[in-house]
Amino acid sequence: MTIETLRVELGERSYDIRVGSAIIGTIGAVCRDAVAGRRVAVVTNTTVGPLYAGGVADSLTAAGFNVLRIEIPDGEEHKTSATLNRVYDRLVNGGLTRDSLVVALGGGVVGDLAGYAAATYLRGIPFVQVPTTLLAQVDSSVGGKTGINHPLGKNLIGAFHQPRAVLIDVDTLATLPRREYLGGLAEVIKYGVVLDGEFFAFLEQNVSALLGRDRQTLVRAITRCCALKAWVVEQDEREAGLRAVLNYGHTFGHAVEALTGYTAVLHGEAVAIGMVRAAVLAEARGYSSAGDTRRIRALVEAVGLPTGLPSFDADSYRDVLLRDKKARDRGLDFVLNRGIGSHEIVRIENLSEVFGICGVGE
Repeated sequence: MTIETLRVELGERSYDIRVGSAIIGTIGAVCRDAVAGRRVAVVTNTTVGPLYAGGVADSLTAAGFNVLRIEIPDGEEHKTSATLNRVYDRLVNGGLTRDSLVVALGGGVVGDLAGYAAATYLRGIPFVQVPTTLLAQVDSSVGGKTGINHPLGKNLIGAFHQPRAVLIDVDTLATLPRREYLGGLAEVIKYGVVLDGEFFAFLEQNVSALLGRDRQTLVRAITRCCALKAWVVEQDEREAGLRAVLNYGHTFGHAVEALTGYTAVLHGEAVAIGMVRAAVLAEARGYSSAGDTRRIRALVEAVGLPTGLPSFDADSYRDVLLRDKKARDRGLDFVLNRGIGSHEIVRIENLSEVFGICGVGE
């Protein structure tokens, strides 16, 4: 299968995204082109490591690298300062210097945490993303957002640190548990809703192929998502304006994750719930039609994702929403869909209005 290559144009921080099948074995060559040093730390987790870290290490060794393997526990609950400090300890003891490299091999937790370690170790060393979950492949591996969670909120501690390259092998999705794979489809749908109506229609027409993890369909979908994200990041690298559109579904989504302790509901499931709430709010505010809302809800349900808001009282939702990074002194910013394929970012001061429309506390 042909490798699709996209360029994220950010001046001296520009990099390539490679998408294809059976390409993880090229990681050695990718990293050799990315740095001058020959010491690399492969940060992975206890689930992904046994599946892919050996092959990645072999490719890196063949390319002339001295490889340090670091495994962290699997799960969002481990995206913490304690885990980060364990990674720092290994980097220090492993003798990594400023011309060394970190490879993030895993899903969004590994990518965010390893990326933040790279951003802050010795005030910043290079890293490469090798995402192995659908969610990470289409979203968190591209754009340079890195970070960890805080007990009071998700991703409150972090930094912007662009990778030197992103290598996406769709074959890694074959070993992804079904629930996590479906969660990744929420982020895929997001791009269609707020940025590309034709892509949304493509997803509607290819539900069966997506659910069957058809390689060609996945390469096409992931490449389009990455192209859309690259375009957004090029316009607004540090989320001063346009990049906030990528938070569609995440306002309520992050609240759901926080209220359920980051374990009961997966990130993609929470985003799916949040997208439907945003669609309902967009319809109520006149940005979209009832038909648009039905299409969004129908596609989310067709791929097996939840749409119902967990039953917590309004005060609980209010508390976590106002701790969200999107909160401002006067209100909370919501990304709403304008029809399907476009968007509007709206600041809303009256959360009680939002709660009434979205069924919070019912």
